[in-house]
Amino acid sequence: MISNQDPALDEKLKDENELQSYFIKRIEKYVNSKGKQIIGWDEILEGGLAPNAAVMSWRGIDGGIAAAKQKHFVVMSPGKPCYFDHYQVKDRTKDPLAIGGFNPLENVYAYEPTPKELTPDEQKFILGAQGNVWTEFIGDFKYVEYMSVPRMCALAEVVWTPSEKKNYNDFISRLKVHTKILDRMGVNYAKHFLNAN
Repeated sequence: MISNQDPALDEKLKDENELQSYFIKRIEKYVNSKGKQIIGWDEILEGGLAPNAAVMSWRGIDGGIAAAKQKHFVVMSPGKPCYFDHYQVKDRTKDPLAIGGFNPLENVYAYEPTPKELTPDEQKFILGAQGNVWTEFIGDFKYVEYMSVPRMCALAEVVWTPSEKKNYNDFISRLKVHTKILDRMGVNYAKHFLNAN
């Protein structure tokens, strides 16, 4: 709640978006004074972006596009395909309980984190992508592994490989060989891809 002594009242803020922006900009000045930078989910675009803030674009790609057009750094993290707490198979009875949505390995691999809507100069502000695992339905680390691996392997290749060099069938072949390492390490990875060609 804004009190009569709150300096935010002097700013004549018209709504909660401007209040959020005011707060983020004040916090950014403090964080910058300590030699650090801020990064926030794409909601920080609402009401005006702080001058040096980076953006995590999770509600699709539009926030990332808007931030890059304003010359702010961006980490793309849209729910589809970067949320690894979603189901991996269409038949939900064959997967543990998940928060919702369908996000198979091939969709993660097909993702292109640099939107074509951006000019080459704007594309330079896309730092990469991030996979997310929210644990509301996940009770232990083995469950986190199952939801993350091999989708995190796919996303790693997506951000490290030029799109013209990506090949899903080749990725699956290499991933099948990689399972020997995962097995030795005792990783509880999802094995749906093992039945692929």
